[in-house]
Amino acid sequence: MPNTKARVQATIDFPRRKSHRNCKAPPTISKESPSRKGPPLSPRKRIGDENLCNIAPYLQCSPSKQKKENQPVLSTPRGRKLEFGLSPLKRSPGELDVLADKSPERTPFSVRKGDETPRSMAKCSPVGLHKKKDLWYQQTKQVLNTAIPDRILAREVESKAVAHFLLNHVCGEKPGSLYISGAPGTGKTACLNRILTDLKEKLGASASIFINCMSLRNSQTIFRTIADELFGKGKLKCMGKDFPKRLARKLTCQGPMVLLVLDEMDQLDSKAQDVLYTIFEWPHLTDSRLVLIGIANLLDLTDRILPRLHARPTCKPQLLNFAPYTRDQIVAIVQDRLSRVPGESVLESAAVQFCARKVSSVSGDVRKALDVCRRAVEIVESDARSRATVKSKSPVKAPCSPGPKKVGLPHISQVISEVYGDRMTSHSGSECFPLQQKLLVCSLLLLLRSSKVKEVTLGKLHDAYSKVCRSQQMSGADQSECLSLCSLLESRGIVWLKQSKEARLTKVGLKIEEEDVEHALHDQALTGIILQKGLQCF
Repeated sequence: MPNTKARVQATIDFPRRKSHRNCKAPPTISKESPSRKGPPLSPRKRIGDENLCNIAPYLQCSPSKQKKENQPVLSTPRGRKLEFGLSPLKRSPGELDVLADKSPERTPFSVRKGDETPRSMAKCSPVGLHKKKDLWYQQTKQVLNTAIPDRILAREVESKAVAHFLLNHVCGEKPGSLYISGAPGTGKTACLNRILTDLKEKLGASASIFINCMSLRNSQTIFRTIADELFGKGKLKCMGKDFPKRLARKLTCQGPMVLLVLDEMDQLDSKAQDVLYTIFEWPHLTDSRLVLIGIANLLDLTDRILPRLHARPTCKPQLLNFAPYTRDQIVAIVQDRLSRVPGESVLESAAVQFCARKVSSVSGDVRKALDVCRRAVEIVESDARSRATVKSKSPVKAPCSPGPKKVGLPHISQVISEVYGDRMTSHSGSECFPLQQKLLVCSLLLLLRSSKVKEVTLGKLHDAYSKVCRSQQMSGADQSECLSLCSLLESRGIVWLKQSKEARLTKVGLKIEEEDVEHALHDQALTGIILQKGLQCF
């Protein structure tokens, strides 16, 4: 019977892996290692004296671990996590002295005593000065924006009249209407918005509706927009033609006063002016609770476009005109904006005076003056940055000026020449003004002279343009291309467009004086002949 007793298997003693982390003392190599016979073992399996060729006799073990808060930040072996707790750059001089005494071996990132950057040098660093100059320019551009300011200057009389109207009619519950007219940039909307903000507590019981008519698709959508603002979107459900009657009923029933402000009111132009007549009649209905304020650029809107209002004196609104800003008023407004920037002003006083004089002589638009000053600041800022870049790359370090470069007369003159320069001719020559656009401008000028009006429809302009092209045996553009040509002329600042639902009914008018157009077009032989013949000859 076989012997089932468990045999004792001989064990082989393998060497333990030597770890430099766990050992606390240098390992001792045993001298009494059994001699082996046979072929030599591989280096990995050698033990004792046979392994002296691969293992150093003494391994440097790591010191015992210490707490992180008691250790300075030093370089760590590869593979370990770096600790970014306290940087040596942020230590006080006393702490740096302690570290200098305790740690003789320093890393490249450690800062030795006496190597710190002096404070006097840090104050005069070019980077800090450039940042400070950029901050001056940024703050100046921010205060020169065309947003609604905190206070309205040079409009004390107009502001007092608007406030008196609101207190008398809204707070006194008396229906009425006010029409505010004036050229663009004269402060009509800004003045009204500031007054409404100041009187918000007194007008709190009333319902205020502010609508910009430029955002409407057509004039008929004004009634649905008013209903949505007054009663909620989609709450007043009726047919499109019944909206005016339903709104009239709602505005004559009991309830709080309703303040309706219509900005760009001249965009409600329609056939027979039914929309404008209906809106101006609402405040004068029996038991009406509507107070209407209309804002537009046209001075004679109620006289030329709405002559039927004179037949009913009770429906005629109160008129308030905002005159263009004078030179002194523009200077006061710009200086008031610049005073909000701490430190010395970036714009020179002579530059502000020059800008105000030029803008007041052309349009009196204070927004244009603010845009010119802001554009001049951008030019100077760009020039200063380019010069700073060149100086930083130059081996010779030039002394840096403590203050920013100021905006002078040449910068304002450069911007004004771009804004108010000769728009009919380009700096690169007359070839940049296409012939078809010149013919279209000629046709528009002839139409305005013959009809003695300030605006014509695109359909009439295209008919006159086609006659001129046929008389000169030239191929003309169709109506859609004619609208594109008018858009290009509008981008040049020569004409203005008043879009309509139908392209043929789009209103077109000159944006510059007729004498300037005629003078520029007479330089060309063909356009000069067309203007001499006149429209009736075609």
